[in-house]
Amino acid sequence: MARFSRIEVAKAMEETGIIPVFYHPDAQTCFNVVEACYKGGLRVFEFTNRGDFAHEVFATIYKQLFKAYPEVILGVGSVIDAGTASLYMQLGANFIVSPVLNPEMAKVCNRRKVLWSPGCGSVSEISQAEELGAEIVKIFPGQQVGGPEFVAAVKGPMPWSSIMPTGGVEPTRENLTLWFKSGVTCVGMGSKLITSDVIRESNYPLLQEKAATAVKLLKEIRGK
Repeated sequence: MARFSRIEVAKAMEETGIIPVFYHPDAQTCFNVVEACYKGGLRVFEFTNRGDFAHEVFATIYKQLFKAYPEVILGVGSVIDAGTASLYMQLGANFIVSPVLNPEMAKVCNRRKVLWSPGCGSVSEISQAEELGAEIVKIFPGQQVGGPEFVAAVKGPMPWSSIMPTGGVEPTRENLTLWFKSGVTCVGMGSKLITSDVIRESNYPLLQEKAATAVKLLKEIRGK
């Protein structure tokens, strides 16, 4: 069962601004990634549902994090159907992110008051997602859908929309400035933050440094 309400999760996503997106078949590696990013100042994490027995990896790291860092908000991404969403919620997922807009997922997530962030690629899809109760809508793939310009265009007629792009987001001042000045609520960031060399070399201090730098940059961009 989720330990954080969907409103708590939505607020934490907005406050943190950067959501690390990650997967590795080894549970300890996943835990190390979350720990490094957490020590760097991040609080919300998206574990991607990829690979065989991914739900078992999630269950293992969720239990580890519950003991070590209970304030961490861990959710699951790359979920495309209601059954998988229910499975992960049973394992404790605090939010569900999807690359697609599936109304059946909205039903199971809303029933348990778990935040659901569906993937959208048009104004019509964003509007439909909001009608289905989505607090924060994902645009995916962010850069290919239209990048920061797309977000700015959506926010014109729909200023109430809370948007999270994933894909094409980089932990640099220039890139983060483009996205946040366009009006995003938060961004998902995968391999641009959690680089292959960090995983290959188990260089978690470097990942912590990268996360801390990104957090500092975002605070400066937001003027906080």
